This record gives sequence, structure tokens and C-alpha cells, in this order.
Amino acid sequence: MDDRKIRNILLISVDQWRAECLSSAGHMVQTPNLDLLASDGVAFRKHYTQCVPCGPSRTSLLTSMYAMNHRHVSNGTPLDNTFTNIALEARKKGYEPTLYGYTDTPIDPRGLDANDPNLKTYCGVMPGFCVGSLVSEEMAVDWFGELEEKGYQLPENQFDITLGQKDYPGAKERGQSYAAPRYDKDSSDTAFIASKLVNYIKVHREPWFLHGVFLRPHPPLFAPEPYNRMYDPNDIDMPHRSESVDIEKGQHPYLNYALDKMATNGAYMGHDYNVRDLPDHEVKQMRAAYYGLISEVDDQIGNVIQTLKDTGQYDQTLIIFTSDHAEQLGDHWLWGKLGYFDESCHIPLIIRDPRTEADDSRGRVVDSHFSEAIDIMPTVLDLMETKIPMQCDGHSLRPFLEGTNPDKWRSEVHWEFDFRDLEYFSAEQRFDLTSDQCVMTIIRDDNFKYVHFTSLPPLLFDLRSDPEEEMNLADDKAYLETILLYTQKMLSWRQNYAARRMSHMKITTTGLVEREFSRI
Repeated sequence: MDDRKIRNILLISVDQWRAECLSSAGHMVQTPNLDLLASDGVAFRKHYTQCVPCGPSRTSLLTSMYAMNHRHVSNGTPLDNTFTNIALEARKKGYEPTLYGYTDTPIDPRGLDANDPNLKTYCGVMPGFCVGSLVSEEMAVDWFGELEEKGYQLPENQFDITLGQKDYPGAKERGQSYAAPRYDKDSSDTAFIASKLVNYIKVHREPWFLHGVFLRPHPPLFAPEPYNRMYDPNDIDMPHRSESVDIEKGQHPYLNYALDKMATNGAYMGHDYNVRDLPDHEVKQMRAAYYGLISEVDDQIGNVIQTLKDTGQYDQTLIIFTSDHAEQLGDHWLWGKLGYFDESCHIPLIIRDPRTEADDSRGRVVDSHFSEAIDIMPTVLDLMETKIPMQCDGHSLRPFLEGTNPDKWRSEVHWEFDFRDLEYFSAEQRFDLTSDQCVMTIIRDDNFKYVHFTSLPPLLFDLRSDPEEEMNLADDKAYLETILLYTQKMLSWRQNYAARRMSHMKITTTGLVEREFSRI
């Protein structure tokens, strides 16, 4: 009797992880545990998030909606509570989805008193999840408590515990990001989340749904020992960028604005200096620290997967590994996640389906088809054999997991970035725009990337000859037809994926007619 079936769901999400940062993808960073998972599952190499930053991207992941439909467009923008999500749908199958980490879901303020504490943080929890422990950019009470129990003295700003130690030996010569935090590798936030997942898996025997969210490799870029010295900065390439910031700025008014903001001290979380204009050795060391944090997460994910094997649950658990968005890492003189570059939005996806139906696909690399973060929810629900809500903009990846290709599939990916600044109005004032005009939409296939701004000039990149997106061709008359073609494609996409609400229903003299159909 074959007991390889989906009984449990383990959805692992990391924060700010670039798609190429896997050793199985040919990168220098060492990720042996994720490589092993990929060899027993399917790796999607052309996978993209639908928006940035953290909160909006996680909303697209967990609701299967484009930002133009869910409208959670920035950290702090509330999410309409009428939408369903992967946790609420899983509850219909008897699961109690449990979260360790965070979702950064600002609560719908309608009906709440102005003094409600939920209106003082953007780190709310997606409805439907039972909270095991929160560890986010704003709250980590359980982790901080554990650190204190171990004898670590927390600074006044508790999150400063994640910063590198002052006067750390070798940091002055090698670079500031070489300094390790005071805690050891077994006491980090990464180890904390992994230990919670391990303990949950050991104890629970009924079918379970776990959403484990690791904050790393999100900045501050200070890795605990020994990960802080795992990668020699001398072995690391410099970012790809123009010869100077001024030349880079010439690509587009928005990039000019973003690069000005990047030069502000403290613009990159946990680094209270201008990261844009650092000397080369500092830049390489920051990248080395980023890779060290990635290897740390990989080691801890290995512990979680080993626990599944030790408890006999590996072949009954659907495992999904992905990220909310990616990281510029100095490319184009930028750090963090923003805008239209692939470095911000190209993310990893590995899925390990335990069923025998997936045996033919083990070790498969899907590099001929684009996938999107919004595909995760319909994939999980499809494998649960439950109905996929009409709300979902994504499509099930199940055919890829079973070794085939869908008859119909998208030929490009799309994402959006809303750069409005409701708190300080900086973008609005810089460009003399309304907040609703501070938005860009991106369509990208294997040949071109077209970026449409509501009220700023467009961008066009020929990815075949310019994969690093250095030359904007939007003003080149030779590409006028290409601009028109991709503008039409984008308009068709927006028309096809506009929020349905009840547009698929019709009240007739004989009653309600409801049609179910795919968008592709």
C-alpha cells in the first residue's frame, strides 16, 4: 500500500531572497538542503512576485490576487477583509493553518475604534491563521524572551540585537557587515523559527498546515558566526551597474528619485549610513553577509525537513519553498526591493509533492514557463481537491508537478509597484503627481520588458541583447511597434484579470446563473 499522499502542508516563505541564490541554480552560495529538496521536487526558475514590498507581496502570495485587485499596495495599507485566502480556504478542509513568523497584513480598519492597537502596526496577521509565534520587523516577543532567558541583554531598541557588534575583530578592514550579532547561531531569529516548526511537527499527528516565515536574508545584513565569515568578499563579484550614479540616474526620472532616496543615511534597514556610495570592499562584504544569511536559513530548513523524515511525515507532506520578493543587492546602485528591475521581483520556488503521481517530475527544472506567486494558493487548493475561488488570479501548477505541461499557460509575467508616499508625500511632490498616479506596471517575457507609468515616461528593455536592463529603448523610433504591442498586451491583461466580484453571475427570470471559467 502506497501511503505517499498529501496529508500535511508546509509552506515556507523567506524574505528578500533572489531567485539565482541557490547552488543548484549555479550560484556560489551554498544551499545543500534546498538543492536536495529540488532534486526530489520541482524547481521553477522563471518565478516572479507580483508586487513589493513585504506586506503586499505576501498578500498576493496568500490571496492569489494581483495588487490591482487586492489593493494592499504598501506596508501599512489595510487589506479588505472581504477577501478569502489560502488559510480560510484550508479551514474548509478541516485544517487549522498555523503561522510561525509573520504575514505583515494590516487589518481592515472599518468598524474599529481609533485606539485599537491593531491600527498602530502594519504587522497584522492574515485572517484564518492561528498564531504560533510572531517574529517580524516590529514584534518578536517570544524570540526576545528566549534571548533574555539565555542571558543576552537586549538593547533599548530590542531589534538592535540583530546588528553587528561594535569593534568586532576584522570588521574595520573587511567591511562593516562582517561584524556578527551578539547571539550565536543557535539563538538567532532564524534558529528560533526553525525550532518552533520542528517542535510543532514532532508533536502534531493529525493533518496539519504550517506556514513558516523566515525573516532572513532581509536586512540588517549581519550574519551570526560562523556564517559571517562563510563567504570571502574577495571571491564575490561587484554588482552590475553603470559606471556612476549619475549615469544610472539618466535611465528614468523614477530611478533618479529612487537613487536619491537610497543615498539617505539609514535608507537600508539596520545600516545607518549611505549604502549607495560605499567603497567596493564594503559592497562586497554586504553581499557576503547576505549569502551567509541565506546559508544559515538553508541549514535550518534542513533541520525542519529532517524532522519530517525522522517522524515519518516526509512522504505525507506537501513542501513549498519560496520568497515574498527579492533584493537589489547593489545592482543599479540600489539596495532593498523597489521598482521594475528583475533583481527585486525574480524569486525562488521549489515544490516537493509526495504523491506517486509526481514521481516522474522529481528533479525537474521548469525553465521554459513563467510562474507567479499568485499560483501558490490555487496549486495547494487543487492538490487538496478543493474548489479554487473565483477570486484567484493565479493558476494551479499541478500539471508541472505531475510531469506534464498545461495545454494553455501564460507567456509572460506581470508585477506592479506603487511608490506613493502617504506619510511624507515625497514621490507626489517630486513628480507633481497625485498618490494614485504613483504607480508602475511591468510586463516581462523572454524578449522584452515594458514598464508603464501612469504619468511618467515608459521604459522598454530588449532582454535578448540587454539582460541587465541598462538601455531604455522607449524613445527609440525603431521600437515603436514593440512599445505598441506590449502596451496592448498589458491592457488585455488588465481587462482579463480585473476583479470579478460578481461579474461571473447573472440573475435571470429562472434564477441565478453562475459560470465558472479559467482566465487562460
